Amino acid sequence: MISRYRIRRLLAPTAGLWSGVALALAGLSIFVIGFAVSFKDLILPAITSTARWWRGVLGHIVPLDSVPQANHYLAGAMLVLGGYLTFLGVRSVVGKVAETLNPALGAKVVNEYTRRQRLAQGPRIVAIGGGTGLSTLLRGLKQYSSNITAIVTVTDDGGSSGRLVQEMGIIPPGDMRNCLVALADAEKLMTDLFQHRFKNEAGSLSGHSIGNLLIAALVEQSDGDFEQALKRASDVLAIRGRVIPSTLSHVRLRALMENGTELCGETKIVEAGMRIRRIFLDPEEAEPHPEALDAIREAEIICIGPGSIYTSVIPNLLVPGIADAIAESQAIRAYICNVMTQPGESDSFTAAEHLVTLQANIPVRVVDYVLVNTGIPSQATLEKYRGSGQHLVEADEDRLRAMGFRIVRGDYMSESDYVRHDPSRLAGRIMELLER
Repeated sequence: MISRYRIRRLLAPTAGLWSGVALALAGLSIFVIGFAVSFKDLILPAITSTARWWRGVLGHIVPLDSVPQANHYLAGAMLVLGGYLTFLGVRSVVGKVAETLNPALGAKVVNEYTRRQRLAQGPRIVAIGGGTGLSTLLRGLKQYSSNITAIVTVTDDGGSSGRLVQEMGIIPPGDMRNCLVALADAEKLMTDLFQHRFKNEAGSLSGHSIGNLLIAALVEQSDGDFEQALKRASDVLAIRGRVIPSTLSHVRLRALMENGTELCGETKIVEAGMRIRRIFLDPEEAEPHPEALDAIREAEIICIGPGSIYTSVIPNLLVPGIADAIAESQAIRAYICNVMTQPGESDSFTAAEHLVTLQANIPVRVVDYVLVNTGIPSQATLEKYRGSGQHLVEADEDRLRAMGFRIVRGDYMSESDYVRHDPSRLAGRIMELLER
């Protein structure tokens, strides 16, 4: 004999679900009967006695001349009651299914559905860059749209990414990992896991990010298909949008320095401490990612930056075909200027000098609007940055206007341990550009 406890245990997981199903079926049945009655003769013989009773009940309220008129009142009442019960039952079933699949969602399923529908109808946005700058921007943009394509640089040759490039021959995953996490709709526990980095005492794992290792594992599981690995990682993190490399070719950066020497490799270029005159891809003829070109052609707004001008922004535009696609696009094209200068890359650069550098390396015009920060960090923060050779980027607006750019000024700054862009303020201003 099965105890009540065991019965409850057996029924508990689906108790709420089945009660909802039963309610929905009962409501649907009443609704169908009411609908049938509204056609008079379909099941009239079976309910004649009920109709006569209704006639007696309703007779003192509304004059009734015949049984069929009473049937109409009955049918109307049953339609309303049945429709309402069906609604309650369906809502209960959907809520239980949603709660089972995602306990955190629970009764918020309608709000979540509405939110996702709103994001799915959001603008088509392309964001181009790499490093922490691009991921910061994506955190803000995902609040407005899930139609986001992040086109990410693949020239990183240092740290965990550089080691995986050497050991496994894959495309450097670090910048793409940051963008995946920025667009993630997954639980915070999962995103924190992706970003966790092993400490120095971790032996052979020292310095590696778990997210980089997971992407490398997914590449291996996908028989070396990096695109498929990215799609699987996107599914794991439930990202809003997509992340794609600017090219699937193995490329490095090559730079002509101010003293005339040439250096190859992003790490060597940045650590040289010399001003960069020109930057190139090595090899120069890399194949652009087809989905990147398609996304640019379909975009309503294209955001370039923020990020390291020479090592995060320009490398994407050096991939053959990408700059030309942007130049031909009818989308709004905006460059987001950095808040602080970067040692060994943009020392003492003003906002206008960032654009001069961009135009010197890219043969076509790819920018119409320039977003410049007018916020000023605290004096203590400025002193701390000055000690490491970094300064606030001057917003020389007159020079930018003389170069033919439209200025979008504002306080886009977030000041905590670091001075960076505020994702919400930045994304909000970009959406205002679209609404113009």
